[in-house]
Amino acid sequence: MATWRSSFHPARFATELDGGKVRCGLCPRGCVMRPGQLGFCGVRGNHEGRLVSYNYGKSVHATEELIETEAVYHYAPGSRILSMGNVGCMMSCAYCHNWKTSQAREVSDADVHRYTPQEVVDRALRHGIRVLSWTYNDPVVWHEFVVETAALARSHGLLNLYKSAFYITEAAIAELIPLMDIFSLSLKSMDPAYYRTLTKGELAPVLAGIRQVHRSGRHLELSNLMITDRSDDEESARSVARFVLDELDASVPLHFVRFHPDYRMTDSVRTPIARLERARAVALELGVHHVYLGNVYDHDATRTRCRTCAAPLVERYGMIAQAVGLVGSRCAGCGAESGIRGLDHAAPAVCATAPLDDPASERVIEHHWRGDLRSLHVYVRNGDSQARQVRHRRLGAAEWSAIRLVPGESHRFILAKSSLDEAGVEVAIETGIEASLHDVFDRAHFPTVPREAGTLNADVTPLPAFPR
Repeated sequence: MATWRSSFHPARFATELDGGKVRCGLCPRGCVMRPGQLGFCGVRGNHEGRLVSYNYGKSVHATEELIETEAVYHYAPGSRILSMGNVGCMMSCAYCHNWKTSQAREVSDADVHRYTPQEVVDRALRHGIRVLSWTYNDPVVWHEFVVETAALARSHGLLNLYKSAFYITEAAIAELIPLMDIFSLSLKSMDPAYYRTLTKGELAPVLAGIRQVHRSGRHLELSNLMITDRSDDEESARSVARFVLDELDASVPLHFVRFHPDYRMTDSVRTPIARLERARAVALELGVHHVYLGNVYDHDATRTRCRTCAAPLVERYGMIAQAVGLVGSRCAGCGAESGIRGLDHAAPAVCATAPLDDPASERVIEHHWRGDLRSLHVYVRNGDSQARQVRHRRLGAAEWSAIRLVPGESHRFILAKSSLDEAGVEVAIETGIEASLHDVFDRAHFPTVPREAGTLNADVTPLPAFPR
């Protein structure tokens, strides 16, 4: 029976060796493979003496989200993005939020969708989305498809965002830089032992790659996941902030991100917010200009303020952002430059409203926010021969927003809580459309089971749970 590994595509960065062996030069591991053998990532291998990729064009479902999902706060706030994630990973983090797709041995064929570069670009254009985001498990191991699709996207006026743990070689980065507009990179720790034990990688290549991107002048933001009792102390925060100041620039936004127990690390708890707050205070005291807290709601540390007069420039609640104090890229109050780029590329965070000819032809699903589950992926597929639409709105709102689906089209989009007192959302599904709702716990988490499967605990992690 055909599976997602039944087809392959020529891979780049190959060195042919004696005896039919081949070395992969995409990531710093430099895996040497015999014929029929896979590399560490599980998606690149040796097929009859040639290096091939088994995940070219194979993806989790393309998903319409918001740029804040990717820990990007200083480029086109509030913009809609088309998130593209694949399968496999060049790392194996013990706490991975996307383990069901990042760890190739855990990938289910039901979670794999197939796209061509043209289909990805056409989808973004059809839905008025101006940013492609290469994300979720990690785009490094999808290099051939990312490079080809990103180049096509740029030819159509689209932007590219690269969200990655960045365990990648200098040569591969050199191919990415001309194609990417935004890099959101994860610096997990400044401790080499942390990388070796918890990620099965090495720190030095990650630091070198971040420096390479910074030298290029591309937009760069860094995030640091603070794991409870492992990397959420002041010294960890200080070492990351020092790297930003000494090796990059004080203006590079830094995000300290709240951890949730997952994969092989479910015997822990969420990072205490007080520790995140202290980490932020340490970084600000050292001189980093903009320090944010990620996966945290109801907190001033998600707001962007003017460094000169402290006026709010961008208000945020979770993933919902609204520019409130900007004239162009300058503070509306004092005129100081904000450092926020891409405002000319920003797109509305919601789709245009649309009337429905026959309201009786749709069913309405109501969803209530609970605990830390404050976002929702909505999967819809138009099985009809005519164009259909899906409508959504916040509970109590008068106006609906709508997404139009052409015949046969499937689409996935995010709805997120936008204020403290918001109770939930409702989704109206027109006849002929199948739909399922999927809880989203934290940004970068791709849910693969519908909400009906339940959760382990609304304040720990949604299903699926790794079978220990």
